[in-house]
Amino acid sequence: MSRESIEQTVMFKVQAEENKAREILLQVYEALKEKGYNPINQLVGYLLSGDPAYITSHNNARSLIRQLERDELLEELVKRYLAS
Repeated sequence: MSRESIEQTVMFKVQAEENKAREILLQVYEALKEKGYNPINQLVGYLLSGDPAYITSHNNARSLIRQLERDELLEELVKRYLAS
């Protein structure tokens, strides 16, 4: 390795997790909608309480949402909101 390459800072980006959170939120949203729930209200209830009972088990939505920590979901939502 050259001295120049040792002194450079490499940026590391984790976009797979962001995409995963987005995909999970979209799938859960659709499952809630299909079952006749208000998806926004249900997701807010889950995010505030941590109780998975707010999320339907339809289309495996409850299992999907539990793959991520609530803080990861909130971070994704805030990023998307502020980016628009």
